[in-house]
Amino acid sequence: MSTADRVAVTPGIARLHASPGLAGPGRLGLVTNHTGVLPDLRPAAPALLEAGARLVALFGPEHGLHGTEQAGESEATQADPTTDLPVHDTYRCSGERLDKLLVDSGIDALVYDLQDIGARFYTYVWTMFDLMVSAACTGVRFVVADRPNPLGGLVSEGPLLDPAWASFVGRAAVPVRHGLTCGELAMRLNASAVPQVAGIAADLTVIEAVGWQRAMDAGATGLPWVAPSPNIPTPATAMFYPGTCLFEGTNLSEGRGTTQPFEIVGAPYIDARFAPSLAELALPGVHFRDLRYVPTFHKHAGRPLRGVQLHITDREAFAPVRTAVAMLATLRRLYPEDFDWRTSDGGVEGTDHRHFIDLLWGSDRLRHAVDAGEDPLPLCDPPAPPGRWAGDDVLLYS
Repeated sequence: MSTADRVAVTPGIARLHASPGLAGPGRLGLVTNHTGVLPDLRPAAPALLEAGARLVALFGPEHGLHGTEQAGESEATQADPTTDLPVHDTYRCSGERLDKLLVDSGIDALVYDLQDIGARFYTYVWTMFDLMVSAACTGVRFVVADRPNPLGGLVSEGPLLDPAWASFVGRAAVPVRHGLTCGELAMRLNASAVPQVAGIAADLTVIEAVGWQRAMDAGATGLPWVAPSPNIPTPATAMFYPGTCLFEGTNLSEGRGTTQPFEIVGAPYIDARFAPSLAELALPGVHFRDLRYVPTFHKHAGRPLRGVQLHITDREAFAPVRTAVAMLATLRRLYPEDFDWRTSDGGVEGTDHRHFIDLLWGSDRLRHAVDAGEDPLPLCDPPAPPGRWAGDDVLLYS
């Protein structure tokens, strides 16, 4: 059986490839990276050119066009060797500088095709937002070639971001786990946050992903998995990420520098108490295994660490955000003299040396609750089901 025979979903980029006119007239730019592929794994940019699309420029996000760089980095701007098209680096680029980039590129419309993973602090959606703002300011049409949310679309977790804590890991009021596709998120942002910045909404078109239903996770789509960034190698990693990414705001390793990023956490001060204490919480859908490991880079590189590996036992019951928050509270209780929060932000724009956990969470409420010994789990409750947190938003998929 071929890959095409197993595919249940046609992503927006495949529909655009079949009908280039869906993007409208004029010269196109494509916001893409290595995840921008058709269901048969052909890269979208050369495929669109072969289909007759007037593609004149490529735009890359964090990690670069080819996805080779680690967090907080991007590849040098260059010409794409496959298409000979110019590549514009959008990472850390916003405001008037990004406006000028769009104008100088000579495009009439900008097509966005990146694989998101459903967490507010994954930066691709904020690349989308910044480009939507610039598109509104410069009169460039914005087209989202939609893709499925690999976590599914039935569940959201965590609070809305407080605008006082906005940064490139969260520009607007979105829950931690939002449960939307990029197309749905673009529609929501274009109705509120984009006009607040640009003074006008973007001229937005969403090319829907045909066949996707909200109950589908990555495996159910039949689409091939392409790691969206170096530390999200598998769909399982993506499921852990909305929770264990919060450990980036602590002095624990979140598994970077290992083959299991975001599936394991550890620190030099963890001892035999941690895994049993987590087991006593009886958190749904997850078991914790005591382990030791040595990261090759990032936090505690080269040092022996002890911690836990998270094992999902029931994907529908597992709540990544609630699980990680319970882990943070346990760490503060067991290791009050050792556990700490990071103020180093790893170079994320807009942090002003604030506690990074506050930027990830979207406010300082989680940090204060954990430090005070209060129960932080009520903070994990979402404001509403996916897409409904700001009123009766229309979802694209059922």
